[in-house]
Amino acid sequence: MSFKRLETDDFVVSADSITAGLFTDSQIPEITTFFTSSTQANGSSGDYYLNVFSNEATSSLEFAVTYGNKLGSGSQAYNTSVDGKSPSSTIYGQYRTLVLGDENAAFTFGSITSSDFWVVSIDRNRYKESIFPGSTTLLLSNGGDTISLTDNSQIASSVVFNDAGRVFQLVSGSAGNLSTTKQSDGYSIDSGSYGLFLPDIATYILNPRALSNDFADGGIGLDATTTSALTISSNPNPNLIFAAISASDGASFTSNSEETITSDYVFVRPRSSEFNYSENPSFISGSTGEVLYPSFINAPTTYITTVGMYNDNNELLAVAKLSRPLEKDFTKEALVRVKLDF
Repeated sequence: MSFKRLETDDFVVSADSITAGLFTDSQIPEITTFFTSSTQANGSSGDYYLNVFSNEATSSLEFAVTYGNKLGSGSQAYNTSVDGKSPSSTIYGQYRTLVLGDENAAFTFGSITSSDFWVVSIDRNRYKESIFPGSTTLLLSNGGDTISLTDNSQIASSVVFNDAGRVFQLVSGSAGNLSTTKQSDGYSIDSGSYGLFLPDIATYILNPRALSNDFADGGIGLDATTTSALTISSNPNPNLIFAAISASDGASFTSNSEETITSDYVFVRPRSSEFNYSENPSFISGSTGEVLYPSFINAPTTYITTVGMYNDNNELLAVAKLSRPLEKDFTKEALVRVKLDF
């Protein structure tokens, strides 16, 4: 075994962005069927959010939907003697802290401030690092009209950041391409954008006013007493947005995950005068330390099979195996590139 100290120019760092389908089957970034669990919906957590699956198996959890209201409207109060304290107010406060980081801040969609919102939060197992901006197409329907939403990352002049990372506006369109059927900026008429897209926490915050305003026949319902087939006892609003996402007329949700893979390339360069002898027992006598074969004294031949990387304390940190043994003698030099991904 021979050692050689690596120099600064032997290291090169590279970062590559890898994208994949967001949902259960990562080869297909789109899901078109949506299911809920009556056990979860009618349980204690159903007062706060609704889990959505791409098939009836509960192992296929894709995302959760919920509703937040600053004033606590839209869900039953914890205590009828205390106004404004309910599951919807708790959800509002949770996302205000997560996204805005200020209990006095308000959610703004475009230039419109709103006291309530719907949330589509992607399950943590579905995305690696973030959602790939410009890959989203979310179809919402009220049974008679359909709106296709995407983010404006492809046309935004600059990237806005808050406590949750990058922030983009949700606009009418698909796969990052703006649709001007509503307005030239893709916003809702008089109601701001359709919501916020937060790729770094895989969350979509939807603007109820914009959605209600731009559905031709009455929106997807802002009345907290409105429910569809599945009733959530104290907060029916998550069920309203689920009904809009899962409507039978062309229901579809498409998006990709994104992950940055950092690779450290290490170039190991055995020069002509290096690594030509071996301490292997087949090469050198273990008792005398002499080369066993006289022909190997002036014209040795070795075969490099492994590259080990050590620190200054002689501790082995990484091992790289060559695909096949590399022949080495005084007439040959080699370049071995070791790739470390992390």
